[in-house]
Formats: sequence, structure tokens, C-alpha cells
Amino acid sequence: MKRMILTLGLTMAFVASFAQTSDDYIVKTKGARKSTAAAETVNPTAPEKKQNGATDFVGKNFQYYSLCDWQPGMKFMVVPEKYDLIVKTFCDENDKSVSTMTLRHQVMVYKGHTVSPEGRGRINFQCQGDGKTYYYEVPNGTFEDYCYSKTGVPTLAYLGDVDIAREKLMGKTLITKSPLYYEDTDNESDGARLVKFPLNREVTVRAIGVGTRSFPVKIIVEDEKGNEFYQNVALSKTNSGMRDEEFAMMDNARHAFYGSFGVLDDMMAVTGDYSDYIGKIVHTKYISGMLSKGDGRERTVRVPKMTTFVIDLITPQKNSEYVTLTLTEMESRRQYFKNIIFNSVGSTIDDIDSKKEDLFGYLFAMGEGVEKQTSQAARAAIRAGRVITGMTEDEVQLAVGEPDRINDDGTGPYEWIYQRSNGKILIVKFGRNRIVTSYKTAQEKQQTQKKSGASWMNRAGTPLTQ
Repeated sequence: MKRMILTLGLTMAFVASFAQTSDDYIVKTKGARKSTAAAETVNPTAPEKKQNGATDFVGKNFQYYSLCDWQPGMKFMVVPEKYDLIVKTFCDENDKSVSTMTLRHQVMVYKGHTVSPEGRGRINFQCQGDGKTYYYEVPNGTFEDYCYSKTGVPTLAYLGDVDIAREKLMGKTLITKSPLYYEDTDNESDGARLVKFPLNREVTVRAIGVGTRSFPVKIIVEDEKGNEFYQNVALSKTNSGMRDEEFAMMDNARHAFYGSFGVLDDMMAVTGDYSDYIGKIVHTKYISGMLSKGDGRERTVRVPKMTTFVIDLITPQKNSEYVTLTLTEMESRRQYFKNIIFNSVGSTIDDIDSKKEDLFGYLFAMGEGVEKQTSQAARAAIRAGRVITGMTEDEVQLAVGEPDRINDDGTGPYEWIYQRSNGKILIVKFGRNRIVTSYKTAQEKQQTQKKSGASWMNRAGTPLTQ
């Protein structure tokens, strides 16, 4: 009997030691216990790297560490997904595979890498809960071959990002930039439900904990009515297991920090009155050329009127009345840049009239424009500034802007024509159902020969001089 009691006591102590090391990182909505104290995670000194000159909150505070740059003392938490429960990730010091579920929510401290007898790389950890050592064996090749990939170590969420986020964001005011967030359904499991929330509302950060491997920082916020909801977001993307382009996919966009939150205080590099515009929803009143970056290229796109954006950032230009707006289009989540003027103090009437299209109040109106629905396939093309078959008129406009001309005789299929800077034109052909059936680039003279009596019109239907 005494032996049974002793065994039971040791078991309870063992379980308690696990809970102590991980509970601080498990936070829940709906009144669950919240922690404002950062845990003891060791944040390694950043390796020597070229600085990218980022001035935004994420760029300044969250260093990406490739597996090659990991240093002993970095801490991670085992956060298995469904696949990880089937495939065992870790082996113990006796080279036996360990069920991932037994290590769920345990803090793993990186201890460097070694080589197996077979010559494969081993990535070593010590479990903070039980004090034992575990390793992940590289599937193929050496550690040096493997560490440059984005694959990383499965199941592990980087806790360094969680600790920095707690230090920088606890109690701060953010603004909502996504219509969808989550609520926990209970305190014992990872169950959650999607909830809708209005855009551009101020919320306060109430708790920060661990999310998932890909999106390791769980940020719980509260609105003015006391409602709590959260988003799991990626910050440094350390060990996320995802390529950069995967974060731009529509389903993942809200899990990038700026896809769900805007920062209102001094963490943003915004001066004076401009800070009031950060996070505001605006729409274009007129067609306007904007710089767009996607698919590794920069291009100027003629954005149609009534297109809705969120203002992400406002950067003053040195020795100029112009500022650069960084804008995210609401539907496609594609990013644009526009140089505008907020005011023209001291300018003459003629000066103002000559540059009125650059004035914020002339080009933009507050609030949403026309809602444009896009398909998932089209959103990827829109972000890259490409046209694909099956797109609607709205989707083509979001991808490449308003057409320069329209070739439509009113009897059937019609074409939108875009003049390119290299002397070529993009010809987008629509069927009667207003869906793209084909597209191609051609020399301008080829299109002129093809007119065959068809009328050239602008978007308003007014004939153009040929």
C-alpha cells in the first residue's frame, strides 16, 4: 500500500512538473487564466546578418532564424497537428521513437546538432518538463544539407517570438484588419470556432501565448464591450515550415501579423497627424495608377474607382510634401503603394489644380467602395498581377486595373486592351457571360489590323478616337 501511495505521489509530481513548464504559454479566451509575465525563454544573440532596413514593428523586433542559425538555449513548444500524431517526430536517448502526443505542449530546449552512426544529422533537445534528451533525425543527408531548407523540425513552435510579443504588445491597442478571428470553445482542448468582427475597430491585447507551429503567437484581444477573440499569427517565421509565398495565400493572409492587426502607437514609423489614418478603410473615387509588387516584380497598375483598401503605413518623403501610402486591397489582400499629398499649404490655385489627382481628399473617400468577390484561384493571380482564364471583370480589374480600351461590337465576345510600356498590348477576351476565355500579348499594330469595324470604347462606353 505504501509503495502504491509513493508511486502515485511520484506520478502526480511528474505530471505537475510538465504543467509548470508549459502552462504559462497556454492562454484561452472566455475568462481563462491569463499570464502577463514572460517565461524564462533564452533569446539568443542575433547572428551577424545584413539588415534589411525594415522600420515596421515586425521587421524591427522579430529576427528570422534559419535552422543553420539556431543557437543552444532557444526554446520551442511541441504543438502537434493531426499528421504529427501519426508520424513520430522525436527519438529518446535510447534511440526509441516517442509518441508526439506524450510530448504535447512540452518546452524543448535546443542543444545543438550531432551526427548519427549512419551519417545523418541529428537535432538535439532537452525537454524542460522531464529533463530527458530527445533528438530529431534529418530525413536525408547531413545537418548542413538540411538546415538551409524551410522544412525545419516538425511540431515545434518557436517560443522566442511569443516572449518578445508579450514584451512589446501586452496591453497595447491594436486595430482589426481581418473580418475573421477565433474564440476558444473550452479550456481543455484546442477546439475553437470562427467569429466575425468588424474591420478597423480598436481592441486591447489581453493575453499572448503559443498558437501553432506555422503561426506560433496566439494574440488574445478584447473589444470595448468585453468580448475576447484571438488570432494565431506568424512574426519572425522561424521554423514555420512554410515558404514565404505561402503566407500570401488568401487562407493564410490573416495569420500574418499585419493581415489581422494594425499598430496604433509609437511602434509604427508615422509622424504627426498621419497616424490617425493608419488602419482606416478608404476607397478610390477615380481611376488611379499605383505601384504594385508581386511575383518578384514591380509594376504600375491602373486601379479602378470604388476599390477598397486599408491604409497600412504612411511614410513621409524627405524634403517633400508627398508621403507614400502602403495600402492593402481588401478582397485580394494585394499590396499597393501610392504617393499622395495630404495638404498643399502655400500652394497657388494653379499648383493645386495641376496636382489634384495626387491629393488624398481628391483621390480617396473614407469607407468601403463596391464589394468585389473573387475566387481562390484568381486571388493568387491577382497578387502576382496576372490574368488567367475564368476570371470575372472585377478580378481582371483587381489584377491589371482598368483597360485602356474596349473592343466590343455588342454582338458577342469582347476584348479589353491594355497598353504595355514595352510597346506591346495585353488582349483579354471575354465571353458573353463576362468571364475571361483567353488572353495574350501582341504588338500594337496587330491589334489595329484586327479592328474590322468594331468600336473602341472606354469603360463608360464612350467611343474613343482611333
